Amino acid sequence: MISFNFDHTKPFLETEKVESATKRAELALKHVQNKTRKGPEWLGWRSILEQPNDALLEEIHNVAVSVRSQADVFIVCGIGGSYLGARAVIDALSPEFSQNVPEIIYAGHQISGKYLKNLVNYLEAPKADGSAKQVYLNVISKSGTTTETALAFRVLSSWMHEKYEDAKERIFCTTSAQGGALNKLIDKNGYKKFVLPDDVGGRFSVLTPVGLLPIAVAGIDIRTLYYGAVAQFNEYEENPKELLKYVATRLALYESGKAMDMIASFEPELSGIGGWMQQLYGESEGKNGKGLFPVLLGYSTDLHSVGQMVQDGQRNLFETFLVIDKTNQNLSVEKQEDDADGLNYLAGKTFHDINQKAFEGTREAHVEGGVPIISIHFDKLNEENLGRFIYMCELAISVYVYCLDENPFDQPGVEAYKKAMFRLLGKPGTV
Repeated sequence: MISFNFDHTKPFLETEKVESATKRAELALKHVQNKTRKGPEWLGWRSILEQPNDALLEEIHNVAVSVRSQADVFIVCGIGGSYLGARAVIDALSPEFSQNVPEIIYAGHQISGKYLKNLVNYLEAPKADGSAKQVYLNVISKSGTTTETALAFRVLSSWMHEKYEDAKERIFCTTSAQGGALNKLIDKNGYKKFVLPDDVGGRFSVLTPVGLLPIAVAGIDIRTLYYGAVAQFNEYEENPKELLKYVATRLALYESGKAMDMIASFEPELSGIGGWMQQLYGESEGKNGKGLFPVLLGYSTDLHSVGQMVQDGQRNLFETFLVIDKTNQNLSVEKQEDDADGLNYLAGKTFHDINQKAFEGTREAHVEGGVPIISIHFDKLNEENLGRFIYMCELAISVYVYCLDENPFDQPGVEAYKKAMFRLLGKPGTV
């Protein structure tokens, strides 16, 4: 289950402000449900949960099983919402230093010739037994012309066609139902296609084939993930009280002068989830001079880098902590006879227990330093809870941005850098 703790925001907010914000959030939620505000054509991330497509889940699962049985490397080629959600779930649920096959590698999320060249060299290098790596590629782009992704796909698909006679069987394209550059390549080469629904934007696409195929190839149970989101959808349709309180608290903090939402966790496996939140929130609310700037922090590492700023810097920020309450991790501190490092007082405690106290101590210090804190708790980290969390965040940011009287589903500012880049590169038709 997913739960919230708002106790550490109360010293900073008047009850009346939160109650007023809650009423606005209630109205905004009705607009989401009734499709009566800006961007109703982009609410497909709700309808796919209202009417689950079990046949599609089964198809993705079967393709993933086949790929897992043959691939050494599976490349996810996409940028922004085309890869962040999948990476977040994979990083959260896959063991660190895992030797599981296939290895998941990401490309198309930046413009670096060095990265691509080194990636191709790595793919060319034989395995330890001397045999060639078996590589599969999933390119994800609604238009097929996103510069970062298209450049990487040009390089990697060319390499695969040179390397494998059956390259077309190894390449999967996730794109729009019709139109776009990828559909032309699909028709030309016979690549397997998965559809990103026209009414689902990239940053809301984790629970479509965009995210589900890579997640399934990584060996994660996509049905449980998906139906966790379905369960959260149904629960919020019946009783959205906690969601509304989260939105209202965030809104009240923003309107009291807070400018930054520091998304923080003491759990390294949640760094990808924080990164996905950062894009989902930032691209949705940063419009017309409005919105909170989402900043990702990994504790306790970043307590030794920007911790001083959080504790004693400008008081224009609040923290959103992501917390895992229970874990199967059972590493404990052992007692040593000489106690040279002075850590015997921790003997018998698990590292999770110590980490929890580090969180509680940090929370206490930051609140005393003037930082409001919202905590979002996973009772345990698994597929169901991640599915619940994904939908919670999608709905929360949509409701929140409607409270700002903006469209949660567009991103006009993203086009600005593209226009300037295309002009500087001399793309035909640009001025």
